[in-house]
Amino acid sequence: MNTLSEKDGAIRVGVLTETGVFAIPALADYSEVDEVLRDWASVAPVLENWTPAGAEPLGEVRLLAPVRSPRKLLCAGANYVGHAKEMGITELPSGLEPFFFMLPPTSLAGPGEPIVIPGDTAARVDWEAELAVVIGSAGRDIDVADALSHVAGYTILNDISARGLHARPAPLAPPFVYDWLASKGRDSFSPAGPGITPAWLVPDPQELPVRLWRNGKIEQDGNTADMIFTVAELIAAASALMTLEPGDVIATGTPAGVGVAQGKSLADGDVVRVEIGPLGALENPVHAAATIPLATGS
Repeated sequence: MNTLSEKDGAIRVGVLTETGVFAIPALADYSEVDEVLRDWASVAPVLENWTPAGAEPLGEVRLLAPVRSPRKLLCAGANYVGHAKEMGITELPSGLEPFFFMLPPTSLAGPGEPIVIPGDTAARVDWEAELAVVIGSAGRDIDVADALSHVAGYTILNDISARGLHARPAPLAPPFVYDWLASKGRDSFSPAGPGITPAWLVPDPQELPVRLWRNGKIEQDGNTADMIFTVAELIAAASALMTLEPGDVIATGTPAGVGVAQGKSLADGDVVRVEIGPLGALENPVHAAATIPLATGS
């Protein structure tokens, strides 16, 4: 299920398949996927029985971020064993709980849209291929056993991170050293797509290969089986903090292979491609903008 922009600029909902992009008659009154998700309980059974056979093919369209304006864009940090190890964490502490941070919806970008990074290499901009969960039914204090029933589907998100901006140069006090918003929340720093793969097409979200290529060279080659906290556990933990609503997006962390662990970072002209199991591929070019300041408030 995809949010599409037609040649005349009109926004509509369609489905990208291996044979093309098609309209779904049952979704004709919806202008974007965000709206579909608000009616997910009634729409899902219709979509589950839909097939592209005989469907209307759409002409030239551009894929947009599948959920363009989520009420919440929630991210889990350090949620893969391999990634924790490459960051120097040799043993997981007892009593560990999921770590979350939130990003603004304005950080989202669609397939093919540029990731705009600071021109100064001191920003050390990094990649993080992530499975993202899209919520289909609201809930608070959700049980782990019931958590996956709240999922509408899954998409790909690349959590772009400016490592050089993570530590503030002049913090007020030690608790304010780390600035997650400045390092991860910039416009275009959360490319997502290509669409939402419904949950019924992903029987087990803990058995998905997660791969990222930079300029054709593979950098990350992991699997969701390496998660510290499963998708269901993340949903339950997040719902203990806040009410989850239809259209909310939860990025579930990244496997090993990030740039900072290898002394690498993104540069102008790079192309980043992420593939996760049956979810398709998300590819974005990287553009450097020399006018983007490095320090907050500079």
